[in-house]
Amino acid sequence: MKKHEDTILALIAGYVDTVGFVALFGLFTAHVTGNFVLIGAGLAGVGQGMLLKLLAFPSFIIGIALSSVIFKFLERTLSAHAASALYLFQGTLLVLFLITGLIATPITNSNASMVLICGVLGTMAMGVQNARSRLLQVSGLPNTVMTGNVTQIVLDAIELTHRGTAGEHGQKVRDRLGSTLTAMSSFAIGAICGAMAYVSFSFLAIALPVTMLMFLAWKQWTVEESR
Repeated sequence: MKKHEDTILALIAGYVDTVGFVALFGLFTAHVTGNFVLIGAGLAGVGQGMLLKLLAFPSFIIGIALSSVIFKFLERTLSAHAASALYLFQGTLLVLFLITGLIATPITNSNASMVLICGVLGTMAMGVQNARSRLLQVSGLPNTVMTGNVTQIVLDAIELTHRGTAGEHGQKVRDRLGSTLTAMSSFAIGAICGAMAYVSFSFLAIALPVTMLMFLAWKQWTVEESR
């Protein structure tokens, strides 16, 4: 389940990030630091949605902080269900992202109140996803930002070319390369699907990642209950 979980989360990140970018004047909801570049471009008179992108940082932080509060509360009472609760919380935020996006449509003014609320909710949701693995202290690949994964792919490919695939070290590098390629491919597929889905279905496209998160929450719950 863990391997498939990382794959699904990478797909969700690519999907939601692209929907936010296409719908909300180039807002990055998952790769939130990318908004620094867009803010700089806005200051230079290129692009729009400056306030939307400025709000991304506190929104992302609030998403992380709320995740931590939920986790610490459940840690004392229902620690076994902390993982599924975080999936449910992220899914709830994405449902609100979907609803506010539909209310805001057609989106023509980047400073409209409902547009700003929509961006805040989307960024909070991805803040939850970023916080989850750290709160649960689970090993895994980054699934919301692919820059580090691309670096690792190149390094591992060169390592295998130089030293070969034999032995324990070769097996370890080969396994890591396979996992990293899977995560990056999932993110890319999610990004493509997110763009196409938004063009076809507007914010209803967010129903897909919500469904995926509900599935992960249910799966995690059943695993926890069986222990």
